[in-house]
Amino acid sequence: MESLYIFVVILGLICVIGFFNEKVTKLTYEIALMLFSTIIGIIILIVVSLSENTDVANVLKEIQGFDIHDFLMHGVLCFMLFAGSCHMKLRDFKEQARQITVLAFVCTLLGAVFYALLIYGAGYLFGYTLSLPVCLMFGSIIAPTDPIAATGILSKFGLPKKTSFLIQGESLFNDGVGVALFVCFSGMVSATSGSGEQSSIIGLMLKEIFGALAIAVAVTLLCFLMFRFIKHTYLKIFISLLTVSMAYALCEAFGFSGAIASVICGILFSELRTRFDQAEDEEQSKHFDTFWETLDVFLNSVLYVIMGLSFVVVLKMEYVLLLAGIAILANLIARTASLSLSSLIIGKIPDGFSRGGFITLLTWGGLRGGLSVALAMSTKDILPEEAYYIILGCTYAIVFFTTVVQGLTMKPIYRRISKGIKT
Repeated sequence: MESLYIFVVILGLICVIGFFNEKVTKLTYEIALMLFSTIIGIIILIVVSLSENTDVANVLKEIQGFDIHDFLMHGVLCFMLFAGSCHMKLRDFKEQARQITVLAFVCTLLGAVFYALLIYGAGYLFGYTLSLPVCLMFGSIIAPTDPIAATGILSKFGLPKKTSFLIQGESLFNDGVGVALFVCFSGMVSATSGSGEQSSIIGLMLKEIFGALAIAVAVTLLCFLMFRFIKHTYLKIFISLLTVSMAYALCEAFGFSGAIASVICGILFSELRTRFDQAEDEEQSKHFDTFWETLDVFLNSVLYVIMGLSFVVVLKMEYVLLLAGIAILANLIARTASLSLSSLIIGKIPDGFSRGGFITLLTWGGLRGGLSVALAMSTKDILPEEAYYIILGCTYAIVFFTTVVQGLTMKPIYRRISKGIKT
């Protein structure tokens, strides 16, 4: 019954914040959810500390103790990624395959390493010590940009089509790369403490990527045989749910990237629907698209509210302002440096942006979200308590800053950069 109460609280906050935002503040929906749920969480914490109301305190504690890692990685991530990619066209991906590949793989790896080196150096300067393997693991947590934020927030700012597709494509694929890097670097951390074995980064990434590709293609083709030849609207939706959940589950079982498999399932499903589904009429297509959009927004909303209410975990860090500031600054520097190097091999910059404008746009548009928090939470069993709260607190600080501050200022920054586009 407690789970039902928590669900009611979260759903109530989604509705109240959404209503208030639509009528008063008129912010981007996802930004409003995280911003106001964070404010509500801080207010409740203050009220509880003053009044010692145990009922309210227990509800807040239950929500803040919610296992985001399990919720995402073993629950809804596959559906969110499928929803974000099932409207992408294979033709568009082919046109920007080189750029997306460089950003998703090279830029993510460089970003993780640069961030690790910056945090490792800052530790010596300010007197807190995180080992280099721990810093590399931290870098892999922070490096991947968030597909939920990219599709939910950035898509509303009127970015040019190719640039918008590039940001979305990078964020959808670098989730899998980030998870592969995290598995490798967390293995290094476990190995240094005598509780695990080190893995080859390149070998692990190739295994995760090509294994995911094989499973996604096989499962999608098999399930689409049923999808193509039936007329029942809701059964078509159920088959799409089966497709992505089966692919993700098989990848989990074989040690491949379920995140990458989910994206490939979405893109391939979209392509097969366009080319071969003669039984799907316009009304069925509308039902299908509406279902996945609604599911995506709902799961997205739940995640943002939980992250907002859990943000007060940052207060458990010692020297909270200093560490949060260092983490945010290091993230911006690492993202800029990795994009600067990646842009040298990325090929043609889309939509007429200058190289500097392109780097600035993608640096500020590199929002972080639930995946980073989930990975940070999963380090609890392999890190000392102090190091765990530093990584978790700094991750929350970065997610809040990129979602709220960068999200709110993305539109004016884009307008300033776009003035220099060559026409």
